[in-house]
This record gives sequence, structure tokens and C-alpha cells, in this order.
Amino acid sequence: MTLYPPSSEPMPMDGPKVVPAATLVIFRKAADGGPPELLMVQRAREMRFAGGAAVFPGGRVDPADRDLAAALLPGEPIEPAAARIAAIRETLEETGLMVATHQPVSTAEAAEGRLLLLERGTLAPVLERFGWTLVPERLTLYAHWCPPWDKGFDTRFFVTDLGTGAVDVTVDATENTRLFWMSAAQALDMATRGEISVIFPTRRNLERLARFASHEEALADIARHPVERIHARIETVDGEEWLLIPDGHGYPVRGQLRSSAERG
Repeated sequence: MTLYPPSSEPMPMDGPKVVPAATLVIFRKAADGGPPELLMVQRAREMRFAGGAAVFPGGRVDPADRDLAAALLPGEPIEPAAARIAAIRETLEETGLMVATHQPVSTAEAAEGRLLLLERGTLAPVLERFGWTLVPERLTLYAHWCPPWDKGFDTRFFVTDLGTGAVDVTVDATENTRLFWMSAAQALDMATRGEISVIFPTRRNLERLARFASHEEALADIARHPVERIHARIETVDGEEWLLIPDGHGYPVRGQLRSSAERG
């Protein structure tokens, strides 16, 4: 049995019984010309996964995401294609932000679309109602994390860029308590000060994202590091247990003490 199938494929049947999921890292240019800002949400403490933690928008891949992906992206393997759709859907649901559409979407339309999505539970009726055409290719696969145990989230991370300008976002109070824009470095500083908590994969990704001065730099880094499933593992270093990821995926920090790592 292999635990490392290509990122385009699902976990094999004899592997851990994982849950396909998707996360979206949304870039926008900072008004002060500083490092790009990223959109993060703070999870409600009652949530089973990452309760109370600051994360990027995202969630599990639903069957309807697969149906829509098969129709819109027939040439792409279904696993990453469905994850793209899930990332777009979850972002609208959690933040009220509609991304990756051919047509500009007004704040009012996005708010209406979100209400319809919450009512119907799937993205296709929303696209039909507003005549929106998705451009899923605007989401670039950035990373793929999957814990090698049952019920873990087999999560594909995507990046996209909003460019300049303010956008209105509103927290989904059923799963999250607040949302905010900040640079990766600012988020890490807040975590260090104890103002937010971040789970192990989020911290590693913030450290990697903090190295990029733009969305274009992120894309260049992706091109240098082909995406593969990342499985964190526990290793003993100098008598202490560490949670570590393999080298070669573009991450400047590979791990931390297991006792200090929040795994969600």
C-alpha cells in the first residue's frame, strides 16, 4: 500500500478513509503597498475541526461539487476539479465573496447569491440564477495536505488573486466568528502573541506565504515545487517528539514540537 498517490488521484481504497476537502488562499494588494493581504476566517469554538482557530476559507467536497466539476472541467481529473468547485462554493458560503467568475459580481449580487446557496446547498442553481460563468482555472493548486489516518481531511490548497480594491465580506456566523484581511507575516505575529490560534498546516502555509511579495511570486514558487500530498509525521529529535513534513515542498519551516502543534 502507498500513502502517496499523485495529487490528481484519490486516496487508494486500502489507504486511510479520508475526507476530500478544499481551501482557498485569497490574495489582494495592500492599500499601503505592503505585502499582499490574505483573507482568513476564525472558526467557531464549537466546530469539530479547528475549533477556535484562524484558517483560510474552505471545507469538504460535496457530491454536487463533483457533478458541477465534471460539467465545467471535463478534461481535468475529477479530484482536483471538484476541489476547485468546493473552494469557490465554500468561500461564497463562509465569506460572501464570489470568486473566479467571468462577469464582475457586485456586492449586492454576491449577498443574494450567498443566500440562495445557503437555501439550496449547491452552487449550480446560484450560477444559473445570476448567469455567472465560472472560470475555475483562476484557482491555482498550491499544496495538498493529508494526514495518514481515518477521518482526516484530504485538503487541496488553492491560491487566487483579487487584485486591488476593497471588497465586502461578511462572516458566516454558523461556523465562524469573524474574518479579517492581513499579511501572512501579520497573522504569524498574532499567533505568536496568542491573539489567534493556528493549526499545524495553517502555520506552515503562512510561513511559506510570508515569503511572497505578490501573487505572481507565489505562482513562481508553485512552478518550482510540483504539488504532492504532504503527510506530517511524528519523529523523535534529541529525545523530543516533533511533528514534521518532508523536505522539498517549498516550506521554510518543516515542523515544530508535537506538544506545541495544534492539529485541529
